[in-house]
Formats: sequence, C-alpha cells, structure tokens
Amino acid sequence: MKICIALSGGVDSSVAALLLKRAGYDVFALFMQNWHDTTGTLHGDCEWEEDRFVAEMVARKIGIPFYFVDLSDEYRKRVVDYMFSEYEAGRTPNPDVLCNREIKFDAFLKTAEKLGADMVATGHYCRKDSFRDSGGREIFRILEGRDPGKDQSYFLCQLSQEQLSKALFPIGDMLKSEVRALAREADLPSAEKKDSQGICFVGKVDLPTFLQQKLKAREGDVVEVYDAFFEADPHYLRCRSLLKGLLKDKTADPQMISSYISEDKSAPNAAACRNEWDEEALRRLDDAEWKELSEAVDYSSIVFESESYRSGKKHLRKTRDKANPWGKRVGVHDGAQFYTIGQRKGLNIGGHKDSIFVIESDIERNILYVGEGHGHKGLSRSVLRILPEDIHAIREDLVLQTGQIRRCRVRIRYRQPLQDATLIMRENGLYILFDSPQRGVTPGQFAVWYESDGEMTGSGVISR
Repeated sequence: MKICIALSGGVDSSVAALLLKRAGYDVFALFMQNWHDTTGTLHGDCEWEEDRFVAEMVARKIGIPFYFVDLSDEYRKRVVDYMFSEYEAGRTPNPDVLCNREIKFDAFLKTAEKLGADMVATGHYCRKDSFRDSGGREIFRILEGRDPGKDQSYFLCQLSQEQLSKALFPIGDMLKSEVRALAREADLPSAEKKDSQGICFVGKVDLPTFLQQKLKAREGDVVEVYDAFFEADPHYLRCRSLLKGLLKDKTADPQMISSYISEDKSAPNAAACRNEWDEEALRRLDDAEWKELSEAVDYSSIVFESESYRSGKKHLRKTRDKANPWGKRVGVHDGAQFYTIGQRKGLNIGGHKDSIFVIESDIERNILYVGEGHGHKGLSRSVLRILPEDIHAIREDLVLQTGQIRRCRVRIRYRQPLQDATLIMRENGLYILFDSPQRGVTPGQFAVWYESDGEMTGSGVISR
C-alpha cells in the first residue's frame, strides 16, 4: 500500500511518517503551501519556507520521497473566503474544520492520489477503526485520541465516510510526550519544534487587521447590559418557564448560569449546575417552543435618551445619556463583525471589578453588547439549534429521525471537556439540550457529538 503523509514540518506529522516507514509501508511526503499573504499575521514573512525546509530534512532523515504542492488558490476560495463571509454575517467560523474537509481530505487527497497514493496520513491526535454492517458494507468510525489533552477529533468533525476510508492517523494511540520522545530518539529535525498556533496554514493573526483585508472598520457603540434587564425581558422569562417545565423535579428552578470558566477549569460548584430533564416533557414540546429555547436574547429594546446638563466653572451646556436601569454605553468599537461571543480581550473597557465579555453583536446596527463577570446571564445558554441543512452525519446509520431523542456528549469548541446533553430531532432542526448551561455559545462554530465510548458520530453549525 502506498501512503502519502501530509508532512508539515511539525513533530506530529514527522513521527506519523516515521511510524509508517517503520511499519513497512511505501511512504512519500507531500508538503502543501496554502497561504502567501502575511497581512495581519504575527509571525515572520517566511514561516512557511522554514516549515518546508524542516519537512524536507525530516523526509531525508527518514528516507522517503518529498514533494511540494501549492494549494493556496483552493484554500482562499474554500476556506478564507468562507471565513470572511461568516464574520461579515456576525458568525464565528472555524477555519481549521473547513481546512480538513475542503483541503487536506479533498484537494490535497486528490493531489496525493495523482502521485499514486492509496491513503493519506496526517499527524492528528485521533483514532480510526471500522466494522462491517449486516449488509457487508464497511463502516468507518472516528474516535477521540488517547491523549485527552491533545485530542483533535473535533477538527475532523465534517469528514465523510468516503474521506475517512482514505485517512490514516498513525499517532492517535500515543501521548504527546511519547511522540516527542520518539522524535528525539530518532533524531528528527522537528523533535523540538513548537506546535503551530492560530489559523490553519495562516498562523497567529491580529484578527481585526486580518479581516480588514475585506471587511471595513466601522465605529459603533459598546453597550453594557445589566442584570436587571433579564428580570424584565419577556424572552428570557419565557425560556426560564419552558426549561422549568422540562425538569424532572417540577418544584425546582432550572439552572441557567454556567459554572464553566475556561477550557481547562470549572468552578467548584459545577455539579450543582446540572439539570435533570424529563424525557416525556422533552417529547411534548413542539417545534416552535424548541426554537424559542434556542434563540438568543434580543437586546435592541435597550435604548438611550439624551439630557442636557451644565458642567464646569463656566457652566458649559453638555449632553449625556439619561440613566437606564437596563444598561449603559461604556465605549466604542471598530466593527461588531470583528468580535465573537465570549471574547474578553481587546475590548479596552475599564472601571469594572470583573472581566467584561461580549454577550451579543448586532451586525445590522453595529452595536456590541457586553456583560461583567463569568456569571453574567447573557453568557449562558442551555439549548442550541442546528438547521437541517447544516447537520452532518459521520455515521449515517446513526442519524436521528424526526421525533427521536438520544443522550450523548457534546463539545462546542476545541479542548472543551465533553458535556452531557440530549439530542432532539425536530422538523425544523436538531436541538441540543445541555444538562449544564453552556458559556459562550457562538453561532457559526461547530457543535460535535460523541457516543459514550468516545466515538464522534456527527456535527453541525450552530445557528444564530
């Protein structure tokens, strides 16, 4: 069998190539360049040239042929242009997921096949196996990597059965420490190379600067939303009422604020934030009610009126906003499309005890809404929706039919611990109801669901 290794110059793909060579496969390396423009990037102009140089040295050290392909046109059309359009619409895309679906296991795979490859291998930390169904058809499964701190299955959540049939992940059963140790033992040139960061094949970027290649900066208001708003907002109160009706304990109130703080840390009272749902009550809810539960709070009712006042020794007449119990204008931004829900860096808003987070962006009116603290009500949601056309089944034999419900585990961002949840399939989409409220649910990102054994079976784009 002839195998093409996607050799990036990093330690992971280098060790993957070494393992394949030692296993006796006919292996060749293919390095792809996917980006030329350095606008907004935070690294040197020639980082890709350094990566290629290291990759070529690795191939020489292992003793495998080395080839180069420029896929930058495909990458711009199928990944970067999509990324720009999503940000422009107020959604936050995941270019790494798109890169795997559209480039590595499509454009790159086709190039590898032209060079004679039967399979393509990558340095992803995930596992793959297969079985045959009752009709004799081979079904491929993709599972979490053995290293819980490096599992990269999330980034492969949009692959199809056909793509998986041609994919190999040689280091999926290894820990990162074992990969590094093997690279040192084999004296690979990439053994001490740092892991890449930022956007796939672009690198670390100053996002606003990068996006301003196509999206114009436009100054707008930053509005802080106070807690009092939620106790008066009809939609928030309606959602609280609907969630209460779904609880097993009808005397309890639903937990609606996440205890989740960051990708690797949860508050001590995480268990206390779990809701226990009544499955029969979930079935009784109709499509319109599920849609209500999945919709974000609308802050457009927070408006400001001006008043005049006199200031200073000369009593100069000035204007200011009248006090509003629901919120306050606290700053300006350079374009609501440059920010994402849950973001706290780059807001430049002082005078607060706790961190300030983006809770919503109104692209049409160019207003950014923010809230103070991890426990702000606007940061948490319990239900998200995936439109029918955005549902992707990795395991087509496990697709939910309308009216079906399934327990599973879900993550809505890379490196997030898996969250217990219920999938509910309705005519107007797939709904994900979490046991614990989720912080920073971001439209445009991918929700990915797993079975109890760590198998990833499907994914979908989170709807606004």
